[in-house]
Amino acid sequence: MADRFFTAGPLAPGEFVLTGPDAHHLASVRRFAPGDRVTLFNGDGREYPAEVLAADRKHVSLNVMAAVEVDRELGFELVVASAVPKGDRADYLVEKLTELGTTRFVPLLTARSVVVPKSVDKFERAVIEASKQCGRNRLMRVGPPEKWDAFARRTDLPPAKLLLHTADAEPLPPLNRSGGVVFAVGPEGGFSLDEVAAGLAAGWRALSLGPRILRVETAAAAAVVWAQTYRCPS
Repeated sequence: MADRFFTAGPLAPGEFVLTGPDAHHLASVRRFAPGDRVTLFNGDGREYPAEVLAADRKHVSLNVMAAVEVDRELGFELVVASAVPKGDRADYLVEKLTELGTTRFVPLLTARSVVVPKSVDKFERAVIEASKQCGRNRLMRVGPPEKWDAFARRTDLPPAKLLLHTADAEPLPPLNRSGGVVFAVGPEGGFSLDEVAAGLAAGWRALSLGPRILRVETAAAAAVVWAQTYRCPS
């Protein structure tokens, strides 16, 4: 899995020239040489085994040998809308959501949010790096930041709408995830009571991950693992 390199462009069997940061990483950091084998991917759901033909610091010529369908996705939509934690913890959040198979991440703006992202470019780069490592061939989508009140009322969300809350909330039950699942994760201080009320009014269900107070990134990762594990019997 470590010898995976990303390109945003189309891929097909035949000769392909890789450019940009991944070309530099392949040639100058990993020092691959002609004859070495690597795997390319572009987020279309396929892997493209390739052989290095020639390499310099900015360009790597490869022979793409095949387009191979490899599905490592969950099989149901799993959305996480979360407040963004400080510093490197935000990268950690995006990395773990990617590794665990989340299909879409939406940065949430709440009453108690401390971090207000101005762009999602950094998150998108973190998705690519995590996808290289974990073997995903479809990239987790990153949406623009949204205010909680507006996001809670969206009509295009999966039917299982779960708001993680620490006070007076029932434990997470087994889920019917056939239509998809969306989790809302608040900031360090949690959702305000008004925000919880707005979520309940919009059809969200307030649920708890337990009696301990979890960091944002811990709560999000725990919820994603739980959604994959505890489902209603079919």
